[in-house]
Amino acid sequence: MSAEQYAEKASDIFVLSDSFLRIKELIDDESSTIDDISDVILLDPALTATVLKLANSSFFNYPGKIDTISKAVLVLGITEVYNLVIAYFTKEAFKAIDAGADYLDLFWLKSVDCALLIKFLGTHLHVANAERLFILGLLHNLGELIVKQVTPELIAKCEVNDLAELPWQKQQSILGFTYGECTAELMKLWQLPYSLFSPIRHQDQPEWYHYNVETQLLHIAKRIMHKNVVVKQTNYTDIIEADLMEELGLDNRVFTAAADFCDLERLGMLSILNPSAAMVF
Repeated sequence: MSAEQYAEKASDIFVLSDSFLRIKELIDDESSTIDDISDVILLDPALTATVLKLANSSFFNYPGKIDTISKAVLVLGITEVYNLVIAYFTKEAFKAIDAGADYLDLFWLKSVDCALLIKFLGTHLHVANAERLFILGLLHNLGELIVKQVTPELIAKCEVNDLAELPWQKQQSILGFTYGECTAELMKLWQLPYSLFSPIRHQDQPEWYHYNVETQLLHIAKRIMHKNVVVKQTNYTDIIEADLMEELGLDNRVFTAAADFCDLERLGMLSILNPSAAMVF
């Protein structure tokens, strides 16, 4: 099957709720007000709690207390709150997956790590509104869960634990596509913004110079995460292109600082997005 066919099968199982669709409609409607969006979010207590916890987390580092959804939208902006809503409903949608708790805990841990790493890199490079990059890292590998659900026997064949072959290369050889490409197809079916699924689709492309800085940073953050979680004995320069590092002005010192930031923020973020993984960690 192609990445598109996998995504089509998954879209029948992993469905975004009606609440998400209503919020999306309001955000797409230029005549909608902050109160209109806030009122729909407030209809879902769990979503409301998650958005407020994230808005008040050290991740955003807002100096005051954000105690209402309307204030969250006002302070963080509609786009950022929309990203938090996407994060919440995506996590909820994938609760339907047929997979063990340990597997899912590791999956979300790696996803949160990638999200924190890309946010740090974006901030370091003074990318505008670097917090928005978090959603790219968090959702970058949903294709793995799609393959796990549709053809679980192929997941083990795609696993890589050394540098003999990188995971995305193995996925290409086994499946004919990468998890990132499959992720993008599902996000496209969900009608999420092109600005989200385009970097995710191209995150594994070696021709990084053809793509924007968001794609390049996801490309790097994913590799830092892989090095820190899976192939700890290796060096960053073994899996991150030297010319890309030079182009962006990044080096081992920055990568180490990004990893330290991730270590500091991981538990807090997991406790909000995936409490079971936080307890294990």
